[in-house]
Amino acid sequence: MSFRPKTTQDRILHRLKISVGQLKKVIQMVGDGDYCIDIIHQSQAVQKALKETDSLLLKHHLNTCVVEDIKNGKRDKAIKEVLNVFEKSVK
Repeated sequence: MSFRPKTTQDRILHRLKISVGQLKKVIQMVGDGDYCIDIIHQSQAVQKALKETDSLLLKHHLNTCVVEDIKNGKRDKAIKEVLNVFEKSVK
């Protein structure tokens, strides 16, 4: 029977652990002098896993922290915070 993370935190931690394993593989491949294209493919898998983790974190943040901030009259703060994340990602 395989482990199925239930909470959002469990899912995030699970994804991050997968990313760590993939990154260790990239490091090993570089150390072993593996074929560059194979290393790039593995590196791209790490990046994809991290992007998926970011998406999960953002969804959780929007559904919890942002909702709470809006309820507490901190709408502008919540919007600014989220926009700041996107501005950093395009730089």
